[in-house]
Amino acid sequence: MTPERRSPDAPDHAMLRAGLTPAQAKAIATLEQFGWRLRFVRRPLFRDPVPVLFDQAEARWIVVEGDGTLDETPDFEIRT
Repeated sequence: MTPERRSPDAPDHAMLRAGLTPAQAKAIATLEQFGWRLRFVRRPLFRDPVPVLFDQAEARWIVVEGDGTLDETPDFEIRT
């Protein structure tokens, strides 16, 4: 079994935003005004980072692509 790597502490917002594209940062700032929260960022090798945001009820989640577009049906699952 793989050891748990998720931190129970609140994420450091500056560290989460480090390395995001300008388009991603702008889209996230807009979404946060509507109650979405940046929860974590996947960082695949040789690709743009993949920020994941959750709505206020934490019932829905979305991904912000490198060009700032939103993906409501990404091709990966999130463990709960």
